[in-house]
Amino acid sequence: MIGFLNGKLITKTPPLLVLDVQGIGYEIEAPMTTFYNLPAIGEQVKLHTHLVVREDAHILFGFSTETDRLLFRTLIKVNGVGPKLALTILSGLSAEDFHYCIAEDNVQALVRLPGIGKKTAERLIIEMRDRLPDLSSADSGQTNMGVTSSIANNAKQEAISALISLGYKAQDANKMVQNISADKSCEDIIRLALQGTTK
Repeated sequence: MIGFLNGKLITKTPPLLVLDVQGIGYEIEAPMTTFYNLPAIGEQVKLHTHLVVREDAHILFGFSTETDRLLFRTLIKVNGVGPKLALTILSGLSAEDFHYCIAEDNVQALVRLPGIGKKTAERLIIEMRDRLPDLSSADSGQTNMGVTSSIANNAKQEAISALISLGYKAQDANKMVQNISADKSCEDIIRLALQGTTK
């Protein structure tokens, strides 16, 4: 229904961002792989979108690349994987890393993501294996989006809130960011936390 949106970035608080498209503010949920590539507040950005219609809400999901959107759409077709879990997967793994996990039957990498148990990981590997060629035929992941260098004073708190939104427990989210330098942006802190590093 809505293939993409091109507008001015108003707010970005993972996993939610607001895009002003000709005076209309669209609330969009996006994975961290998209947040890493967002420009500064007030700049133009184009996002590929997917609309999920439920009885109680219409939720718009946004992605910086067509590959990520295609992977999202493929994931939500897997039994037991809804939009929220698909967003969590895309936040914890790049499309390339996910392809590698599926190709190598790497259950352990998948169960490290919140909300994914061993059975779900095994189901993902079985059901996604035959769909990998379709995913690799999408775009190469290149975008013309800039990377923000702004650093908020409360970046760690924002990062913790984002990790909780992605399904991590508050205690675990705190542990994940506690050793990461506070002079980094929220997006960098989240990226390092998901990678399990402190550099």
